[in-house]
Amino acid sequence: MERVAILGSTGTIGRTLAASLVARGDEVLLLGRNADKLAALAGELRQPWAVCDCSQSESLRSAIAESMSDAPLSGLVNCVGSLLLKPAHATSDEDFRQCIETNLFSAFATVRAAGLLMRARGGSVVLIASAAAHHGLQNHEAISAAKAGIVGLARSAAATYANANIRFNVVSPGLTRTELTRRIWDNPTSAAASLEMHPLGRLGEAHHVVSACAWLLDPANDFTTGQVLQVDGGLANVAPKRRG
Repeated sequence: MERVAILGSTGTIGRTLAASLVARGDEVLLLGRNADKLAALAGELRQPWAVCDCSQSESLRSAIAESMSDAPLSGLVNCVGSLLLKPAHATSDEDFRQCIETNLFSAFATVRAAGLLMRARGGSVVLIASAAAHHGLQNHEAISAAKAGIVGLARSAAATYANANIRFNVVSPGLTRTELTRRIWDNPTSAAASLEMHPLGRLGEAHHVVSACAWLLDPANDFTTGQVLQVDGGLANVAPKRRG
């Protein structure tokens, strides 16, 4: 049995991943800010939970250490994220600060917590980036900066903690149907534009991202570190096909 903590566990990706890991016999610590949502999910999955500010390193470390004090953590996944789609000239300093804090600060807090708590046993850390970190997309300046930072962070951490057998990898999705992205895929105009951008001609689903995360968490795949698994329908690397 693996013991995995999931940041942002009440979001679409987080809760789908938690259910998948529990189904395969793992213990999952559910982490986030909303106590009511956490308690409801914990009751459904019969797993432990803790409230913390996932962008604050000490808050995260304390929540994990106190909740899993009886046995070491073997996996850590950051599913925290936000979506800011504005051109740079229309993005305020506060908009940008919040985007970086939610996405990049929480990723750094995850890496720091892993470095403090997982060195004795090692394990797998998975961060979530975006195809926007690898492919220029209009109005994505802030979120692209945050997600590209996550990629660089993971690769450096993979080098730093390799001797401790802590593996750091990234999953970079294309547009995926979640509650966070609903305003895009639920709008016929923006949904059609997004479909055209993805060479496979369809959008991602939560299970696509979850399957990638679960693979990276599996001890059977413990020879993989410093990698970016692009689960994006070809968006970042493949020219979209002509349709019609």
